[in-house]
Amino acid sequence: MLVTSLSRFAMVVAALLGTAQAPSPARPPAFEVVRDWPTIPNGWVLGEVSSVAVDAQDHVWVLHRPRGVPPDRRANAAPPVLEFDAAGKMIASWGGPGAGYEWPEREHGIYVDPGGFVWIGGNNNYGTPPSPGNSDDMLLKFTSAGKFVLQIGRSGQSKGNADTANVHQAADAFLYRPTNELFVADGYANQRIVVFDATTGAFKRMWGAFGNKPQAPPADGSGVPQQPGAFSPSQFGLVHSVKVSNDGLVYVADRSNARVQVFTINGVFQQQTSLPGTGANPQTAAGLAFSPDTAQQFLYVADLGNSQIVILDRRALERLGTVGKAGPNPGEFGTLHHLATDSRGNIYTAEIGRNRRVQKFAKK
Repeated sequence: MLVTSLSRFAMVVAALLGTAQAPSPARPPAFEVVRDWPTIPNGWVLGEVSSVAVDAQDHVWVLHRPRGVPPDRRANAAPPVLEFDAAGKMIASWGGPGAGYEWPEREHGIYVDPGGFVWIGGNNNYGTPPSPGNSDDMLLKFTSAGKFVLQIGRSGQSKGNADTANVHQAADAFLYRPTNELFVADGYANQRIVVFDATTGAFKRMWGAFGNKPQAPPADGSGVPQQPGAFSPSQFGLVHSVKVSNDGLVYVADRSNARVQVFTINGVFQQQTSLPGTGANPQTAAGLAFSPDTAQQFLYVADLGNSQIVILDRRALERLGTVGKAGPNPGEFGTLHHLATDSRGNIYTAEIGRNRRVQKFAKK
């Protein structure tokens, strides 16, 4: 009798311990918009704010389209590249055509790599009918002071998805420091991820939707194939953003297919999740950013079609929550295009369309 009672007691204790030890769903962080951030000096006017990035000093970099400022205000258009501190005070501004490089005719993406170099891309010639002028088939690399360093590709020279010398209206870029490789979302006129050496601009490899077949390890032991994999016949839609996690996984926002896909750095497909859009605008996954913790627990997705930020568990791709809604007011979104995070977990967003602004969402 005593033995039976003890056995039942042990079973109850084990059940309680098992319940206590079961992992609970991650709680997403909460955010609130910082009103009147940033301060735009000199009476300057912004065109469509196409992209935003954050550097190692938590300075916020904004890229906008001066040519899109209404003609009656264009004389007051701000330079295309603006640098702010975390409080929203402008530190520097630069950009535009110059000697030795081809500036995009329609600014699209900005990214600041861990070394402080600023990468700029464009998407001119996109749309129906195409915007006039040359196709932006190049990426530019500058110092933080705006000194030209490197150009990958040439204006109007893309030969398509198989081209290893040019991009074709690239949307986003990200440097993976362990291999010194620049991963590019080459997604407006091409439908691929393409990888270049970040110092020389030399082509490394590329892939389409669902990736390349696994390849044998290279003889030099680097873990990265030295020969490019065969381009996947299964294509992305509009590849709009790319980020590489600390543990070497490549996250791709396929905007027109309303999904986020995950690959190894060699282009081997791992998993995906869908982000359903609305009937009016089915395109969703436009921008990606990680939470700043070492494990990068959360993945933030700029959901263009639903005018919100979607918070995902990065590893499971489980949806945990959202931030924002459609509208013109602070904390709301028009056409949410790109986003970035700083070391404190704050989120910065870039909007094209009518709102034409950058916003800061402080982590609570």
